[in-house]
Amino acid sequence: MRSIRLKKLKKTISGGSIIPEVSLQIPAGKFFALLGPSGCGKTTLLRLIAGLETADSGQIFLGDQEITDWPIHKRPINIVFQNYALFPHLDVFDNVAYSLKLNKLGKEEIERRVVKILEAFHLQDHIYKLTSQLSGGQQQRVALARAIVNEPDVLLLDEPLAALDFKLRERMLLELIELQDKLKTTFIYVTHDQFEALTVADQMAIMNHEGKIEQIGTPKEIYEFPVSSFVAKFVGTTNILSGQLRDLETDPEIEIPSLGRFKVSIPYKKPWMQEGCEMMISLRPEKIFISKKLVKKFSNTLKGTVQSIVYHGRSTQYNILLQNQKRIQVFEQNEEHFPQEVIDYDNEVNLYWQKENVVILEK
Repeated sequence: MRSIRLKKLKKTISGGSIIPEVSLQIPAGKFFALLGPSGCGKTTLLRLIAGLETADSGQIFLGDQEITDWPIHKRPINIVFQNYALFPHLDVFDNVAYSLKLNKLGKEEIERRVVKILEAFHLQDHIYKLTSQLSGGQQQRVALARAIVNEPDVLLLDEPLAALDFKLRERMLLELIELQDKLKTTFIYVTHDQFEALTVADQMAIMNHEGKIEQIGTPKEIYEFPVSSFVAKFVGTTNILSGQLRDLETDPEIEIPSLGRFKVSIPYKKPWMQEGCEMMISLRPEKIFISKKLVKKFSNTLKGTVQSIVYHGRSTQYNILLQNQKRIQVFEQNEEHFPQEVIDYDNEVNLYWQKENVVILEK
């Protein structure tokens, strides 16, 4: 197991900087997700690590070894592409055995490794089929088996589940987690799908539209404590509100125009925080309690009118119009078959939340 370290890595394409000097430490033996919008440079970063692209400047380290200038065939790194890149004229066995034959392993060793990996991926019944005869999920397994069979130090996955339907994608995500846990290989998983990243990752990095890394942490840290409005909006759904900071030294509040003052928790004071400064906060929809009744146990209360209701099965989404004509989303878990309180369109409702559920973002 070896870690990957990027030091001031930069890549420019057609006059524009697509990777603007990225530094990143990816721990050994972990499932690391790189999450960001389409076009932010995630795939380019993966190709730089694999050796498929050359950086303008900066360094790439595998463990303590610098591999910046190593040719692709000398890097103990494999990549699985979104389109799988399987050889259509070869059967499953020969697709998986391809890299082993290039490395000139003995026939018996090749057969032993290929059969073992195909059994692990439940592909032993398809060993002599052409890849065109397989389903999308089976083709994805063949691509993974081919990438893993020569036991690389690092496996790069470039949106490998994008072509699969939702149910199959869910199942394959769980299989990837179990596979990584068994192999202890360093996995670097690129995606623009927040659900995939939150599901698989031990750690994750969030890239913004300019290719800069906004935040690195565990999925829980990033979801619960986003450092910017970009991260808060990109990872999950949230309500972004802005106002002025009040009573900073005593009982901090945010004063939102036309809505009032609401208590916030400030565990540690940031340098820019001053009395009266403008700031933004994030409030996740599932952290808000909705009711037509008066409830006294919450730090904050806000009135609104139900504009629309979306049933999601496990939860219900309420879209609430506030007094300042802005909208806020609320998620409520559907825990009871016969709820005691029915909330309907155009109902006047109260929204409640604790001050600890408010995340202060940037100035």
